[in-house]
Amino acid sequence: MTDKIRWGILSTARIGRRVIPAIQASHNGEVAAVASRSLERAQAWADLHKIPRAYGSYEALFEDEGIDAIYNPLPNSMHAEWSIRCAEAGMPTLSEKPFASDAPEAQSIVDAFEQHDLPLAEAFMYRFHPQHAKAQEIIAAGGIGELQIINSSFTFPISDGANIRLNKALAGGALMDVGCYCVNLMRFMTGEEPEGVRAAARIGERTGVDETLVGMLEFPSGVIGHFDCGLRSFGQHTYTLKGAEGMIVVPQSFVIDKTVDGIVRHWQGDNYSEQVVPAVDQYQLMVEDFADALLNQRPPRFAPADAVKNMVVVDRLLADAR
Repeated sequence: MTDKIRWGILSTARIGRRVIPAIQASHNGEVAAVASRSLERAQAWADLHKIPRAYGSYEALFEDEGIDAIYNPLPNSMHAEWSIRCAEAGMPTLSEKPFASDAPEAQSIVDAFEQHDLPLAEAFMYRFHPQHAKAQEIIAAGGIGELQIINSSFTFPISDGANIRLNKALAGGALMDVGCYCVNLMRFMTGEEPEGVRAAARIGERTGVDETLVGMLEFPSGVIGHFDCGLRSFGQHTYTLKGAEGMIVVPQSFVIDKTVDGIVRHWQGDNYSEQVVPAVDQYQLMVEDFADALLNQRPPRFAPADAVKNMVVVDRLLADAR
């Protein structure tokens, strides 16, 4: 292994348009190869992103001795199979969210990587943006009193009926695609797992997936979280933390451009303040953390067990909604 992690990209998924430039801009990583089930598609992606090598099968990527780690952005339903294949090939892996189709699949991935003693992480990039740490600092300092309510929303409209997010066979749906962020955020902010879970959903007649879902989570500390997510609604991604004495609002919570400053709005009694968090590339911070973990032989910042716990909550919400 060199002083930079040499990444292999498993597929030409659209999210690669964000992650590949982030790896290329990172101080400790480079993109060495990309694989697709079509060599023509892989080569076109390699040409577009200036990636040295392209392969016409995923297996060929595993055989490349110049690869140190894999980024897996395949469709949700394929995460488990190919992440496990990565483990069997001896490849540390950063897998896109949601981690798997369900919690048992997620656990099977974790088990495979533990068996081969390999690093593994879920690509929830938002957690690396310092605006969330700022919100946590305000809470820890007593800035809103005892946390009582968390409200989150992540919605955007899809007009293309062929979009994989609307494909039931590929484990699509609003909760799997964007609601999982809201669930993760609430677990992240409370540091707890919910005891009570409730949900209601609008299931698409043609798609068979939850196109809109509203959920509520009850945590052991007494915090109650409620969120909405949707693939047919006006775009929004935000969260609010309400305490006994104040409130925090993070207006751009999950997908924030690397050129845009983060904003943390804080009310405490009658006092209002607004803290600006300088713009960062949260994707770059994520891939740098994983690469640094490999180079320095430490665990990634967020343990893969957290991904299983998130999927447990997602499963419970979907079961209640259906």
